[in-house]
Amino acid sequence: MKIKHSKYKNTGILFELLVRQITADTLKGGDSPAIDILKKYFVKTTLGSEYKLYESILKSKVLNEGRANMVVTTILESSQRFNRSSLRKQKYNLINEIKTHYDLDVFFSAKIKNYKELASLYTLIEGYNQDSTPNTQQLIENKITLLEYLTKKEIQGAEVKEDVLKEFQSYDKDLRILTYKVLLEKFNTKYQDLSIEQKQILKEFIESVDSNPRLRTFYNTKIDELKTTLTKHSKQIKDKPTQIKITEISKLLVKVDKNNKVSNDDLVDLLQYYELIKELKISNGIQI
Repeated sequence: MKIKHSKYKNTGILFELLVRQITADTLKGGDSPAIDILKKYFVKTTLGSEYKLYESILKSKVLNEGRANMVVTTILESSQRFNRSSLRKQKYNLINEIKTHYDLDVFFSAKIKNYKELASLYTLIEGYNQDSTPNTQQLIENKITLLEYLTKKEIQGAEVKEDVLKEFQSYDKDLRILTYKVLLEKFNTKYQDLSIEQKQILKEFIESVDSNPRLRTFYNTKIDELKTTLTKHSKQIKDKPTQIKITEISKLLVKVDKNNKVSNDDLVDLLQYYELIKELKISNGIQI
């Protein structure tokens, strides 16, 4: 379900408009009711705490893509700590109080400098905290908007993220978030693309999450596959020290026994081992 942005519910925009209104009232030489409204609703309140999430975007220095992704992820995780019912009530009361002192149409007609970024963060927060499945494409586009704002550069590889995440958009919230975090947090700063094998691992992990025996069987099969592939490619490597390293890596590939579960770390390790395979294929001139 696509999330509709609302200026009336966007904490970042509400704060910015109140500050703008205080400036306008002061320039006119009169008292500004917006000062008391801002103090009442944004000082030591849940609404004020949520605004700090928006502020952390607006006041951020230029970051590299990895740090920018970490900032956005932390903001979304922090948003889950707030009482959504309390936030809705505070916003409702805030709008009513603004309406008492100002014409809402005029109040909300002011242009906001970072409107696009504030709207993107609002949509992400709402999507992250709703029970129903949101529009995955919308969430990806909004996150890219924030990453580009924080890094001050165009984010590459968006199509890859879209292709993978579209495969999982029908799954429930917890699984979608897990996949999203693994893909963007673990690989966004290191790898520009995912191989067919890596996509298959992500998909199997999602589909088998409630069936540990199936996931364990899949994982162990992949471990065998990796050992065979590493042995094959190590023979094609002329550099002896590199050959030895590959052999040592193969020894680290251990199956999960029937008494243990496949963990998130096991998943990430598997993805990283296939990244190594991809690099070996490139170095050996093999088409991927």
